Amino acid sequence: MAELFDSVDAAKKKNDPQAERDAIIKSSLSKIKQKFIVMSGKGGVGKTSTSVNLSIALASQGFKVGIMDVDLHGPDVPRMLGMKGLLDLNQNKKLTPMAYSPNLGAVSIESLTTNKDDAIIWRGPIKYSAIQQFIADVEWGDLDFLVIDSPPGTGDEPLTIAQMISDASAIIVTTPQEVSLADVRKSISFCRTVKMGIFGLIENMSGLTCPHCGESIELFGSGGGERTAKSMGIDFLGKIPIDPNMVKCGDAGVSFQEQHVDSPVSIAFNDIAKKMGAIVQS
Repeated sequence: MAELFDSVDAAKKKNDPQAERDAIIKSSLSKIKQKFIVMSGKGGVGKTSTSVNLSIALASQGFKVGIMDVDLHGPDVPRMLGMKGLLDLNQNKKLTPMAYSPNLGAVSIESLTTNKDDAIIWRGPIKYSAIQQFIADVEWGDLDFLVIDSPPGTGDEPLTIAQMISDASAIIVTTPQEVSLADVRKSISFCRTVKMGIFGLIENMSGLTCPHCGESIELFGSGGGERTAKSMGIDFLGKIPIDPNMVKCGDAGVSFQEQHVDSPVSIAFNDIAKKMGAIVQS
């Protein structure tokens, strides 16, 4: 009798496209050891540059990394990585992540559109379907890390990731000033509501070292992220200082860390990447 029920269930799944797609998604995700979604409560805090630089740091430490850009309305990952052109199909008729280096590949909606300046005007259900495709129709292969760059806030995209990738953990990015921290507390609340683990919080744009006198200038204040992490009971991952060269490298699509190996920014990203890497190596 049990065998009969099993065969009936199998027949149902065979005729159910969504069940088949769910199985493909599950299989694809099973090959990825750790999944992180990089979130922010508000825009302009450097979430995408954090996603990109953490991915580069992890890849440079020998890990196999994929970066999935689900910021569908503002996909900046390809530009920051200097990637041009469209994604290719492999022999299995699956999309291949665009290679940045032997250890790092990326997928973004921008790499699927011919005109990069066209606006993406989509409602929630289409966004959900697109993110499904980013997992089910992409040949990610065996990865140590999948870093997911999400849009700011707690809308469709992070909610879809929370539902679709149940073992994803959040890395929350903030700047030190209170207006940003207030929104970050909403991101923390979101994660706890949807039962998503929080790996930790990063304070970005945390001070600027004057190139003339060497003194630190706190343009947006400093320490607010660390205080918020402590008060909310989550790990504080570190501070990323401001460096004008980050803007130049991001606009040019070149790696800041390769151009400025010993800078405080590169050291900070590598230190956070080591904390992430310790999970895989433990």
